[in-house]
Amino acid sequence: MRRKSNLGLAFADLAAGLAFTHMWAVLGWQDVKQRYRRSTLGPFWLTISTGILVGIMGPLYGRLFGQDFNAYFAFLTTGFVVWQMIAQTVNDACTTFVTAESYIKQVKLPLSIHVLRVVWKNIIYFLHNMLVVVVVLVYLQVPVNANLLLFPLGLLVFAFNAFLYGMILGVICARFRDIPLIVQNIVQAAFFLTPIMWRPSMLGRHEWTVDLNPLYHFIEIMRAPLLGVSPNPLSWPLVGAMTLAGCALALAMLSRYRARVPYWV
Repeated sequence: MRRKSNLGLAFADLAAGLAFTHMWAVLGWQDVKQRYRRSTLGPFWLTISTGILVGIMGPLYGRLFGQDFNAYFAFLTTGFVVWQMIAQTVNDACTTFVTAESYIKQVKLPLSIHVLRVVWKNIIYFLHNMLVVVVVLVYLQVPVNANLLLFPLGLLVFAFNAFLYGMILGVICARFRDIPLIVQNIVQAAFFLTPIMWRPSMLGRHEWTVDLNPLYHFIEIMRAPLLGVSPNPLSWPLVGAMTLAGCALALAMLSRYRARVPYWV
């Protein structure tokens, strides 16, 4: 009976967090404003930084890899901007509850609100960086077709998964403070193991190994539509499976450890 009660509380926490849109939306926006307080351009400094990076990396790595400039530059820009959002969301999720310590100990709110706050904040940064993507795709005259309609769906699916797995990471990292440092190193290594600066076709007969990388599939469901092509046929089924697994794990984690988080932070 107690187990069912804990599971019910966990489900209620997740549902309440998603329902309190006004709360996490305002908190996430406040985080963005606080970071760039008294700055004239605000979050657009991040956009400028991203534009400079891809502007340097595109021609350089395109020449090193012997790629067609237009196709490679569009591939790199879209992949890099999406990767920035994924990597920053993962790193921020690790410290979700630690940084929200004052809220958790003083205000009775669903724990999931703090995770949604992190996800929304990074989506705001991503939308600012999308200006770079739009400029590059327009400049290179990348064709617009029906595949582009899959991009909002891909972004929504990523956001939901970031919410689920952010909850899992947040709970684990609240208990074990060394985990965020381990995750940061894994994310740094994953950047080079994920097709962002290089194309899967460059692996030749080992191209199949890319399908084993879950981060690749989350990038693919957003990058491919922006480039006007269909995602890898395996991407949507694998992302769907990871979403179901994330739901089960997030509920299990919350039902068992939800009450302990305030003591751990």
